[in-house]
Amino acid sequence: MSLRALVVDDSLPLRRSVMYALQRLGDVVCIEAGDGAEAIKKLAAGPYDIVLTDINMPLLDGLKLISHIRGEPQISKLPIVVITTEAAEADRARALKLGADAYLVKPVKAQEVLDAVAKLLNR
Repeated sequence: MSLRALVVDDSLPLRRSVMYALQRLGDVVCIEAGDGAEAIKKLAAGPYDIVLTDINMPLLDGLKLISHIRGEPQISKLPIVVITTEAAEADRARALKLGADAYLVKPVKAQEVLDAVAKLLNR
């Protein structure tokens, strides 16, 4: 059975690099969203096994997306990996308090993404 990952970032090159990294896990289907609002629409059409999201995005940022996911009973347990340029400890703490499961700081290496996803999905 394939892994379904939602990759949310307003940067197309970053989305592509994350999706390329995820392909190393094997049977992975990656769906892209350019911001949190688009991600919410795609989540409604789910199902997904994991969400990888940036924080700084137009329309709806990653923190609001995390809050939305954690507030929806049918997807509230979905693992969330934040991939962001926000390196301050306060930013990390805020994202984790809202419900993110992992927090990676850009520039991120493909192996870091793989390790975080594998850990969260017990692969």
